[in-house]
Amino acid sequence: MAADLNPDWLSCLPSSWSYGVTRDGRIFFINEEAKSTTWLHPVTGEAVITGHRKTPDLPTGWEEGYTFEGARCFIK
Repeated sequence: MAADLNPDWLSCLPSSWSYGVTRDGRIFFINEEAKSTTWLHPVTGEAVITGHRKTPDLPTGWEEGYTFEGARCFIK
């Protein structure tokens, strides 16, 4: 199960880690030491839920969302 977005939760990252936000609002984590990224928090192993969003390029009634593993999906 993914964790809710919580600034305290994000601030508990290990010292070699930071986080970023994609243009569509997804949170990802950056391991500066290993030069790698992941959708899962390095301590909890959980993805951050940023919610569904409606985009103008989707057909009427459809929303874009993400699974707990970070995979993109579409919801009608």
